[in-house]
Amino acid sequence: MVFKHQNFHETPAEVEAEFPPGAMLESAVSDALASAGGIDASDVTVTAQGGEVTLAGVVQVPEEITRAAEVARGVPGVTAVRSKIRATAPSFFNDAPRPL
Repeated sequence: MVFKHQNFHETPAEVEAEFPPGAMLESAVSDALASAGGIDASDVTVTAQGGEVTLAGVVQVPEEITRAAEVARGVPGVTAVRSKIRATAPSFFNDAPRPL
C-alpha cells in the first residue's frame, strides 16, 4: 500500500481552525437547552458569533420560547440572545388561538 500526503494541486492541505470560535459556546448552549426542564429543544438550532447567540427553530408552545432564551442567557460567555424560535401551538395560559 502506498501512502500519499493530502495535497490539493500540489499544495498541502491546511486546517484553518479545528474548532470554529463559536463552536464551544454553541455546544454549551445546546447542552444547556437539552438538559433544561420546561422546553423540548430537539428542533432548536444554536449559532454563536462572539458572545451573541441566535436560537432558531420550532417548539410546541410560546412559553418554551421564553424558557429557551432564559436558559441561553444563563450560559457563561453569552452576552446576548436573539430568538427566532416559533411556536406551533397556542399558549397553555390562553385559550384564544394565536398566530403561528
